[in-house]
Amino acid sequence: MQSDDSKPSTLNAKSELSEIAVSDNTSIEKWISQLENCKLLSFTDLSSLCKIVKEIFSNEPTLKHINSPVTVCGDVHGQHHDVQELFQIAGKVPDTNFLFMGDYVDRGYYSVETVCWLLAVKARYPHRVTVLRGNHECRNVTQVYGFYDECLRKYEVGGSVWGLLTDVFDYLPLVAVIDNDIVCMHGGLSPSFSHLDGISTIDRFQETPHEGPMADIMWSDPEDIVGWGMSGRGCGYLWGRDISRQFIHSNGLNFISRAHQLVMDGYSWSHDRQVITIFSAPNYCYRCGNQAAIMHVHGPDHLQMIQFDAVSRPENSGNSPRKPDYFL
Repeated sequence: MQSDDSKPSTLNAKSELSEIAVSDNTSIEKWISQLENCKLLSFTDLSSLCKIVKEIFSNEPTLKHINSPVTVCGDVHGQHHDVQELFQIAGKVPDTNFLFMGDYVDRGYYSVETVCWLLAVKARYPHRVTVLRGNHECRNVTQVYGFYDECLRKYEVGGSVWGLLTDVFDYLPLVAVIDNDIVCMHGGLSPSFSHLDGISTIDRFQETPHEGPMADIMWSDPEDIVGWGMSGRGCGYLWGRDISRQFIHSNGLNFISRAHQLVMDGYSWSHDRQVITIFSAPNYCYRCGNQAAIMHVHGPDHLQMIQFDAVSRPENSGNSPRKPDYFL
């Protein structure tokens, strides 16, 4: 956990950052264009970007309320060329609003470019893009599953780059609610809270803990069980359809949207259509052969699921070594 000194000093600020006054938009647009073409930022520019988005995220609540229309996306895992295809299909910011539910890094070969591009788009259009935290947005996991090693390969000061970006991860919101109707998070529910108000009180400005409600939000999975069960992931819980039903009823929701699990069609309903899992990394790990999906929310009764396949990418001579699969 970070010390009190490391928490944002502007957390209770009342004024919102305007899209015009956030920073020098000319510089940010240059970064977006550069990253869109899969070209790394200089360390100086990356440092400036991290400073900008930390200020933006520090003014966002842990539980963020947003309105439709919005396009909801699941894991992208450093598959930069597929993320660009996603934006071609869904429409680019600011014409389309986006909600990303976590896992921007690890596994794919372009985690640095992917997460920096998303952060640059967030910096340019802070009210058009919502970026939630996933279980891979933490120091422990990224040291094992590729992101840390990628930073070292791509920058002479790779350790500092990894440090700057993982510091940003500590600022990301955990949960979003669309139209007071759809609750969105990376993993799922927790026995530590039964109401949305319980999420708002979580101190998120820290490395993801190994247990507790913050960990559960990023690690839990729905399962065909009754009540709560132990997760084979070693973190979070399994929860049954009765838990989904109770949570949805108690909070006046329609359904739960989450990511975190590979599903071969890109999306999958469970718990009697009370839970939808969305996965937005096609051909995950460049070998799973799955489709990806995104969800357009146009209102409480109008959802549109769009599936897409992986696009070709340049041959990569610096591929990460294969990593174990028990975080799939």
